[in-house]
Amino acid sequence: MTTRDDLIDTLRDFAKTDAAKEMDPHWTYGRRGFMKSSVAAAATVAMPFGLLGSGRAHAAKLPYSPDYGPLAPVADQTTGLPLLQLPEGFTYSSFGWTGDIMNDGIPTPSNHDGMAVIASDASKVIIGRNHERGRSVSYAPAKITYDPTSGGGTTNMMFSPRTGQWVGAWATLGGTIRNCAGGPTPWNSWITCEETTDGTHNGSAKQHGYCFDVPASGAARPVPLVDMGCFSHEAVAVDPVTGYIYETEDSTPSGLYRFIPNVPGRLEMGGKLQMMKLKTAFNAERTINGTVYGYYNTAVGQTPGATFDVEWVDIDEPNKPFISGTSYGGVVAQGLVQGASSISRGEGIWYGNGVIYVCSTNGGAARKGQIFAYDPRRETFALVYESAGGVDDVDGPDNIAWSPRGSLILCEDGGGNPKELYGLTLDGTHFKFAQNNANFSATGFGAHTRPSGVRFSSNSTGSEFVGATFHNEWLFVGIQSPGITYAITGPWDNGAL
Repeated sequence: MTTRDDLIDTLRDFAKTDAAKEMDPHWTYGRRGFMKSSVAAAATVAMPFGLLGSGRAHAAKLPYSPDYGPLAPVADQTTGLPLLQLPEGFTYSSFGWTGDIMNDGIPTPSNHDGMAVIASDASKVIIGRNHERGRSVSYAPAKITYDPTSGGGTTNMMFSPRTGQWVGAWATLGGTIRNCAGGPTPWNSWITCEETTDGTHNGSAKQHGYCFDVPASGAARPVPLVDMGCFSHEAVAVDPVTGYIYETEDSTPSGLYRFIPNVPGRLEMGGKLQMMKLKTAFNAERTINGTVYGYYNTAVGQTPGATFDVEWVDIDEPNKPFISGTSYGGVVAQGLVQGASSISRGEGIWYGNGVIYVCSTNGGAARKGQIFAYDPRRETFALVYESAGGVDDVDGPDNIAWSPRGSLILCEDGGGNPKELYGLTLDGTHFKFAQNNANFSATGFGAHTRPSGVRFSSNSTGSEFVGATFHNEWLFVGIQSPGITYAITGPWDNGAL
C-alpha cells in the first residue's frame, strides 16, 4: 500500500468522524456545542490580559523569556539543519517545503502564509495552510479551482501529536490570488482570504477579493462568499458565541468588519456586513469623490491602555470592490462616509479568552505595529500593545494566535533581519521566543536539496514567520520563503506561551 493510499484511508476515517460531529476545532468549543455554547462562553469572558485601561500597553520588553531562556540554534529533527533558534528544551520537525510532492501528487505550492489547526480527534490534527501566490496557472484540480488563471490557494496537512510525525498533505483550493491569512471556524474549516481586488479590469478571468470556506475533510467548493465583502482581505476570527465573523483589511485606511451570517455556520446563505465605528472625535479626513469625510484613525495618538466604545455601521454593497470611477476602496469607503474608524494595515486577528485580538502591522508612533482587543460583549476596543521600535520590540506584527496557556504569539513581518516570533504575556511583557535561522547560503550552513530535487541556496533569515497556530503542546508555524512548515514542542508550562 502506498503513502497516498494510507492518507486516503485516514481521511475517510476522519470524514466519518466529521459527519458524526466528533471532531473538535482548535478551541474548547466543538462543533456539537457551537450553536448552544453562548451561556458557557459568556461565562468565560474576561478583560483581555490584565492591563486594558491600566496604562501598561508599553510594559516590559525582554530579549528573551526569563522563563524559557535565551535562544540558540536547534537542529531540525527531519533534516538535521539548524533552521530555527529556540530556547533550551524545545524541538521541532519541518514539513511541506515548497516543491515537496504531496500525497495527491501535486508539488507543494510556494509562498506559505496564514495557517490554523482546524480539526482534531484523539490521534490526528488537520491544519489549513494558505499560499500567497499571484496570477499564474492554478496548481489544483479543476473541481476545486475558482479561477484557472490564478496561482494562489490552500493546502491541508495532517499531523499526529502522539508520535510527533507529519502524516501528509494535499491541495484543497486553487485559482485564488494572494491568500494571505484567514481563520479557523467552529465547524471544522479554514476561511481563506484573498488580499487583493484584482479582477477582469486588469486581466484576471474573474473578480477577486473574497473569502472561501475550506473544510478539514472533503472537497472545498470554490465559491466566493460575496456577502463577506470584496476588498483586500487579511484574516478572520469567528466568535463561537454568536457565529459572527470579524475581518481585517490590509490597506490604509482599512476597516475592521463584522459579518453577521443569516445562519451561523452556513456562510454561503449570506448575511450582513458592518464596519466598526469608535465613539470618539475624528482625527483624520479622507476625500471621496470630491467630498471630505472625517473619521478616526487608530494608528496615531494612542495613549497606553486607550479604550473606546464601539458601534457598527452597515455596508450596503459588500460586493463593490471600487469607489465609482476609481480602482480601489469600494467597501471601506462606504464605512468612512458614515464616520467608521480605520486601522492602519489591519492584519492578524484571533479569538481568545472571549476577546477578538486585532493586529495593526504599521500602526503607532514608531509605525512598527499595534495590538488591539475588541470585547464583543462589552462593545469596547482597547490598545493592548504598541511597539516603540526598539531593538527588543516587535517590528511589524502580522499573523497572531492565542496560546493554550493564555498569551499571544506574534509573527514578525517588518524590515528587520533575522525575523522573530514574539510572546506577549498577560501583563503586557513581550519577548523573543524564536528566530529564523534558515541561511542556505555559502556563509550559512550551505545549500539543501529536497527529495523533490528542489534546491535551496539563499539566505532566508529575513523571511517572515507565518501562520502560528497552537494545539495543546504543539506550535505550528511557517516561514514564507522558501516555504517551510514547522511543528514545535517543548516545556511550554515553564512560561507564558
